[in-house]
Amino acid sequence: MWAAVRAQDILNKKAPAYSLSKRHCAGRDRNGAEKLGAFVCRSGVLLAVCAGCGYGTGGRAAGGHWGNGTGSAGGCPSGAGGGSGQQPVQPAAAQPALELPCRAACLIDQQTGTILYEKNADQQMPIASITKVMTLLLTFEAVHDGRIAMDTLVPVSEHAYHMGGSQIWLEPGEQFTLDEMIKAICVSSANDAAVAVAELVGGSEPGFVQMMNARAAELGMVNTTFHNACGLDTEGHLSTAHDVAIMSREILNTCPEVLHYTGIWTDSLRNGQTQLVNTNKLLHRYNGITGLKTGTTSGAGVCISASATRDGLDLIAVVLGSLSSSERFTAATTLLDYGFAAYAAVPLPAMEDRPLLIKVKGSAEESVPLDYTALPETLLMPKENAAALTAQLDLPQELEAPVQLGQTVGTVRILSRETQLGEYEVRAAADAEKMDFGTAFGLLWDALTGCES
Repeated sequence: MWAAVRAQDILNKKAPAYSLSKRHCAGRDRNGAEKLGAFVCRSGVLLAVCAGCGYGTGGRAAGGHWGNGTGSAGGCPSGAGGGSGQQPVQPAAAQPALELPCRAACLIDQQTGTILYEKNADQQMPIASITKVMTLLLTFEAVHDGRIAMDTLVPVSEHAYHMGGSQIWLEPGEQFTLDEMIKAICVSSANDAAVAVAELVGGSEPGFVQMMNARAAELGMVNTTFHNACGLDTEGHLSTAHDVAIMSREILNTCPEVLHYTGIWTDSLRNGQTQLVNTNKLLHRYNGITGLKTGTTSGAGVCISASATRDGLDLIAVVLGSLSSSERFTAATTLLDYGFAAYAAVPLPAMEDRPLLIKVKGSAEESVPLDYTALPETLLMPKENAAALTAQLDLPQELEAPVQLGQTVGTVRILSRETQLGEYEVRAAADAEKMDFGTAFGLLWDALTGCES
């Protein structure tokens, strides 16, 4: 389950004001470039000041209200893909009234799950072939668990053969590798391939649908019910823009190999006899697009869950219920343009001078290493509000034995001016047992005799 925090709650001071990514900090950004910073250390407190974090001010327009067809922003889904324990992003002073030709939409930051813009995002409706995101997620998870492999042959049943809509015209008894089937699902949105894969993973499509609904519940997709594996219109087969954003984020964060397939423009099967052409035309139209899935049915309209990356910022734009393919891509482009123009993944100050060891009293171990991996690498911030960041490290001079691996021994606080944006644990990276009498006597004997016992 995830507790989304709306922009109005943030503006009314009912919620924290920032969202932090869960990437690890190692003194460099995600591209390996060193981050600039200066440090002041006093009484066990280390301050790191980040330079060059100022950004230009973006345009602002009047914001809308939640659930009435206009846009709102803010919120953090904490239940999907490692987003737990994070705080919502500080919204811009006023949210834009974006013109989106669709029934519902949702824009989120992929790393933190922060909602940057919404339109009717919790209104249930059909989602067409975007359903296949869940089919793909369960399939990749089965591969990760070792239950199947990419070279596993996928049989074609009579049931899969009779799927309508977009397809690769599978024949009963025909076999393709799982790699080929996934390619057909991602590139051509093949319904027959999706059902064949579902039967492989779940034993049958009904069995697989049970898995889909169970996984949706785990992810906190509270307004979603699946009735098939491919997204064909079926009574009660419904989701929301919000829930689509959750499952899209999950597959992108935990199964990044999906991007190998969603980025394919054209390919072929059956030795070139069956051509595959990607249904996501943004691949050739939008700078930074990486995926993810399109969908179209008479009940759902024209839909897309689009993923894109620029300057270290990963966004997911969900568009449901457009009247045409052109309007679908226009709405997704508008959402992504807004996100990249208004927000930035700001690198945290480098902490190259942070201590790597801490002394331990009362143990045969003189010190233990420190683990800083709880620190984020970037901070999601509105560009107009981005300011110099500081990292304040609070550690004792020494620890008292025993010390356990993973024990919290200090904290790092991230601040923008006087505002605390987050606090992260520094942990012991090794054990240090308390010295007993025998160990102490042995060390004393070694010191007196110059020999090791």
